[in-house]
Amino acid sequence: MSSSAAPRRSTRATGLGRVLVAVYAILALAATGRSVTQILDRFEEAPVAFSLSALAALVYLVATVALVAPGPVWGRVAWIAIGFELEGVLVVGAISAAAPELLGITDPSPFGRQATVWSWFGAGYLLVPLALPVLGLLWLRSRSTAGRRADASEEVAA
Repeated sequence: MSSSAAPRRSTRATGLGRVLVAVYAILALAATGRSVTQILDRFEEAPVAFSLSALAALVYLVATVALVAPGPVWGRVAWIAIGFELEGVLVVGAISAAAPELLGITDPSPFGRQATVWSWFGAGYLLVPLALPVLGLLWLRSRSTAGRRADASEEVAA
């Protein structure tokens, strides 16, 4: 038996969503590279900060997959990952700016050896880590609103 149904595609990865997916994928690669280098080369220098770099890499990877994968479960995963990312950027950004020693950062520079992806609100990445989750959440909201409108029009047509 063959199925004539087309494979489901994520509506989250269309239009502007494709750009978001591309940026998330780039940040996933950048954060992974940064955290692996920091952890292997000098973990004892700032273990909390470097662990946060690894966490950021994981969050970017999950967000990338969730934006591409179809279905409501992946939609919820995208909301959770991107919401967590925004909280991470805001919390880590505030701590790194106000009390970097709490993160084990002794070089208080957004471009220093101990900076993380989220420290100083992502200043080392041109503040993209601060803007991206806001755009991502707005995109997810627009997709869920569009989905509700499509569902409502299907009900009216039936």
